[in-house]
Amino acid sequence: MNQHLKQLIDLSFVDKEIDAFEPQIEEANYKYEAALAKKQSIDSDIENLSKEIRDEEIKKNKNELHLAELSQKLSENAKKSSEIKTEREMKSLQLEEEIAKEQVAFANEEIERLERIIDAKKEQVEAAKTALAELDANLESVRADVEKKLEVINQARQEVFQKKEKLISTMNQKGLTFYQKIRRWAKNTTVVPVEEQACMGCHMLLNDKTYADVIKAEEITTCPHCGRILYMEPNKE
Repeated sequence: MNQHLKQLIDLSFVDKEIDAFEPQIEEANYKYEAALAKKQSIDSDIENLSKEIRDEEIKKNKNELHLAELSQKLSENAKKSSEIKTEREMKSLQLEEEIAKEQVAFANEEIERLERIIDAKKEQVEAAKTALAELDANLESVRADVEKKLEVINQARQEVFQKKEKLISTMNQKGLTFYQKIRRWAKNTTVVPVEEQACMGCHMLLNDKTYADVIKAEEITTCPHCGRILYMEPNKE
């Protein structure tokens, strides 16, 4: 096999090794990132619930103020009743009292309803704070575990990078540039095997001459359809 072709094949395998570290890093980070996302979600829930509680308490305070005004009005009407001189004034005062009493009943019901809502939301806040405290307690150990895994991965990746640098230092610059140009779009399918006379990059059938050139492996041969670098695996010849 052509030495330059062999180097390109070796380089493609090394690049695949390097790229394979990315999903490992993502997987290692996922647990910690998921915990952080959950923490942010709980923080947001607490903030929203707290705002809702404040809004409900404002509504409750308004009803309490209205209730105080109504009580004052009923008290004043009670004093006026002793001063009534005509039946018309009596009926007018009675109507005012009936309306005020209805409003008092409604205000009391509304206050009770709002108190139930406030209590329920406060319970939700306490439950969220408990969950947040548990999450915070575990977050540090999760982060430490992730850092330990990343250290192992990065060490292994560094070794592969060194292997790549060593390989590149022995390669023909023209061939390396050619490989890198194809890799920009082909990624880890820059160098592909040929199986059953077909390019395993685009899966198109090769003509007999190209196929024969791949088998000989005397020169670097590219697929006439997609431009990837082709080679024949030893056990497939």
